[in-house]
Amino acid sequence: MKKFFLPNLETRGRLVRGAGGSVLVAGGVAFCGVNLLAAVILIVSGGFMLFEAVRGWCVMRACGIKTKL
Repeated sequence: MKKFFLPNLETRGRLVRGAGGSVLVAGGVAFCGVNLLAAVILIVSGGFMLFEAVRGWCVMRACGIKTKL
């Protein structure tokens, strides 16, 4: 299990996940007045992407799925 949480992203992947997470969080904040459920889903998804970027870890790569970034 210890090996599962080792960093597995390079700088480019971290930047892409950070940018994507920021966009999702901003979209969630913008949707707060329109649809609360959609806003919560966007904010939680974006927060997880930001966590991946900061940690340098991708859950899909940790599960063995090959990703481009």
